[in-house]
Amino acid sequence: MSRPYVIDQMISAKSIAARIEALAREIHAAFDGTDKLVVVGLLRGSFVFIADLVRELDLPVEVDFIEASSYGDGMVSSREVRILKDLRGTIEGRDVLIVEDIIDTGHTLSQVTDYLRSRHPARLKTIALLDKPARREVDFKADWIGFEIPDAFVVGYGIDFAQRNRNLPFIGQVRFTDKPVNAA
Repeated sequence: MSRPYVIDQMISAKSIAARIEALAREIHAAFDGTDKLVVVGLLRGSFVFIADLVRELDLPVEVDFIEASSYGDGMVSSREVRILKDLRGTIEGRDVLIVEDIIDTGHTLSQVTDYLRSRHPARLKTIALLDKPARREVDFKADWIGFEIPDAFVVGYGIDFAQRNRNLPFIGQVRFTDKPVNAA
């Protein structure tokens, strides 16, 4: 049985929606004139973010997914990034935006970016909803960041803790307690 925890709201659903609208305007400006933007979501954590983001983009988009993992069910990155599911389509000569839920150590997004860059896209940009620069082990900076957060373990809006709490409409900080609480 896992240790009991509570979730304290860190970023509201309203704040997330407003930030996504602003990010979509910046992305549109950067990719204006593209015939089709391939938006690549890193599964599983980015699925909520990518859905809301592409609905705000005023560009022709194609959505694809890649699944990479460096966490498993734990809270600490293994630093070994494995590709569990690859893209279905080709990105050679195309404009690509990689969408990530959170940059922590930087290993996953850095390695996935290198992996996709080897497929020779015309342009390749990155966006992450959350950034934890205090935990960075790899010199990697996304082109766009939704929110910079402190070194805290967070869940919600697609981000999980042992496959739980992805469905929360906000970003919450996990706080462990010794007191029994209702399972979230």
